[in-house]
Amino acid sequence: MEFSWGSSQESRRLLLSLLFLAAWKAGSGQVHYSVLEEAKHGTFVGRIAQDLGLELAELVPRLFRVASKGHGDLLEVNLQNGILFVNSRIDREELCGRSLECSIHLEVIVDRPLKVFHVEVEVKDINDNPPMFPATQKNLFMAESRPIDSRVPLEGASDADIRANAMLTYTLSPNEYFSLEKPNDDERVKRLGLLLRKSLDREEAPEIFLVLTATDGGTPELTGTVQLLIKVLDANDNAPAFDRTLYVVKLPENTPNGTLVMKLNASDLDEGSNADIIYSFSTDILPNVESKFHIDPITGEIMVKGYIDFEESKSYEILVEGIDKGQPPLSGHCTVMVEVEDTNDNVPVMEFKSLLLPIREDAPLGTVIALVSVSDRDSGANGQLTCILSPHVPFKLVSTFKNYYSLVLDSALDRESVENYELVVTARDGGSPSLSTTASMYVEVADVNDNAPAFAQPEYTVFVKENNPPGCHIFTVSARDADAQENALVSYSLVERRVGERALSSYVSVHAESGKVYALQPLDHEELELLQFQVSARDAGVPPLGSNVTLQVFVLDENDNAPALLPLRPGAGGAGGALSELVSRSVGAGHVVAKVRAVDADSGYNAWLSYELQPAAGGARSPFRVALYTGEISTTRSLDEADLARQRLLVLVKDHGEPALTATATVLLSLVESGQAPKASSRVLAGAAGAEAALVDVNVYLIIAICAVSSLLVLTLLLYTALRCSAPPTEGACGPGKPTRQRVCSGEGPPKTDLMAFSPSVPDSRDREDLQQATGDHPYCHV
Repeated sequence: MEFSWGSSQESRRLLLSLLFLAAWKAGSGQVHYSVLEEAKHGTFVGRIAQDLGLELAELVPRLFRVASKGHGDLLEVNLQNGILFVNSRIDREELCGRSLECSIHLEVIVDRPLKVFHVEVEVKDINDNPPMFPATQKNLFMAESRPIDSRVPLEGASDADIRANAMLTYTLSPNEYFSLEKPNDDERVKRLGLLLRKSLDREEAPEIFLVLTATDGGTPELTGTVQLLIKVLDANDNAPAFDRTLYVVKLPENTPNGTLVMKLNASDLDEGSNADIIYSFSTDILPNVESKFHIDPITGEIMVKGYIDFEESKSYEILVEGIDKGQPPLSGHCTVMVEVEDTNDNVPVMEFKSLLLPIREDAPLGTVIALVSVSDRDSGANGQLTCILSPHVPFKLVSTFKNYYSLVLDSALDRESVENYELVVTARDGGSPSLSTTASMYVEVADVNDNAPAFAQPEYTVFVKENNPPGCHIFTVSARDADAQENALVSYSLVERRVGERALSSYVSVHAESGKVYALQPLDHEELELLQFQVSARDAGVPPLGSNVTLQVFVLDENDNAPALLPLRPGAGGAGGALSELVSRSVGAGHVVAKVRAVDADSGYNAWLSYELQPAAGGARSPFRVALYTGEISTTRSLDEADLARQRLLVLVKDHGEPALTATATVLLSLVESGQAPKASSRVLAGAAGAEAALVDVNVYLIIAICAVSSLLVLTLLLYTALRCSAPPTEGACGPGKPTRQRVCSGEGPPKTDLMAFSPSVPDSRDREDLQQATGDHPYCHV
């Protein structure tokens, strides 16, 4: 089977289509492709989305993008099909010069979550550069006396391509005088030369024209030519000669101007002016060499005159001529190879890319926050970089590819502890001494709703006097939320419940923003002594968080109930609400003849009753008295005939409130002879004896109760003062400054729950039942 390749242009197009290489994956997420230089716009490079494991549908939502450091938009990705293609002209020689390896490094970045991939696209060389000589024509001067087999060095051509495309072969146009000397592979500097094969005769051939052709090894071959004009000269038949054809000198970069590189010395076997040598650079020397070095024409010293930078050029090839002063002048040649040694003179360069800020405080470990790239123009150890992160931060640097790092979350964040971090990244090279660069970045921590509002204490005790005005501010609750913005915006509400037969919201309300608690109606101690409820605090986060606090509102008693007289006991005479009793005139002093009974709906001192006998009309001294605390009426002396048969007594019943409230009882006593009221007398005597015993017992209990109340009051004041000092000032506008009594029984309904120290006027169980039936009051909770 035979193949016909056709024209060279068709072969080139076929090579372009056949030389695309398949992509393969390597470690660290790197993908390799290759593409020929000078490929046309739209040339397929690789299915980059498929090779990176990305779905086509997620390229746009995840902000798929490709960045190429320093190479513009040579390559582009079609987001519809995920294909990497050539976007603009790629010139390998422009990108990488004569370097054997040439790649375009791409950073492929996707967000949500943030990921970075590294893609290398190798740029393959094509034979698009022909060999180039320094000049199109070169003039050579040779004495006719030049010996056979003498060598004249020639400047070879250069080819910007690499490998086979830059492997040059030389041919010389046919002639009878010269042959071409080609360099050997083992020569360090591969120089061309002309070898004289036939003696020159100026009179026969004063000028010889030759064409030197250089052909590269590419397909198709490209060529370059230079015309050689050889002028045959007379006389001076010994050319200057250097002791070596190649000198190698090592020169550190950044060497100051005027530094001696080396001193050349050529010798000439002639005498006089024919042996005087002038040193100069060859006319074929490159411009960058001539701008960096200077040669003294007399001494042959080569000195530095420009900035020597290893990163600009790693070596310089200096072609030197030694020309004598003979007529015609003869020349000798040598090459000085200056190898530049790298010094650590470049500080690492750092760049942050794709910052994911701020970062949520609940971000999972391993979240990529930023991409960091570092570079150093030095080489070897001077260009080897290490990156470190300032200590004691919850982040770390993870190497992803060569000098690329990802800044990732290493430990849990808590915005309430640290709101932002200042990170210091240091890149240090391996030179001696090493150079480093630092860069700072601030990482802000975004708040999430992970803290519920918190009250200073779980329970508050509030004291409010009864009969408060409606809408009175009684307390202020306050909760603090450690979060920020909406997550810390606290609103307050009541935890609704039933208080007896009514809803809690009919008694109190709380302002949603300020936390102020208001009493919606006057509170009645006799109806409700303790109102216990909860206030809820909720933040505005999503989802919202909250907590509750308990308020115990004690309704303090005021003296708003006057003493109430109990109805006449069964069997007692009287009319119109007055108490009537028959008293025998024969009773002696201290005999109990009657008893006034009264109660007070208030509590404590406000319900402690005392009894006083009002003076009789006309100032007459009454033979009766009333016990201060029991209400028992007894004789002060023995009765006699002079005493009126009908005695009208007015008893004032008064409580101990401020101001005191009173009630008046009328007692009608009828004095009879001893034989007329035997039953009454025996009853009165028995009652007097029992009353006397009861009076003693009641007084004892009264004293004990008053002492207990006083002790509890003092203890309550001390505890309340301590709580008030330790808690924030939240006293209501109409609440009392100090509590006035101690609660010892609790209840939500009408039963009374205060500590009551009953005075001697408190009736026995039968009397209390009478009072409940008459007033509808409920039993007291007492000790």
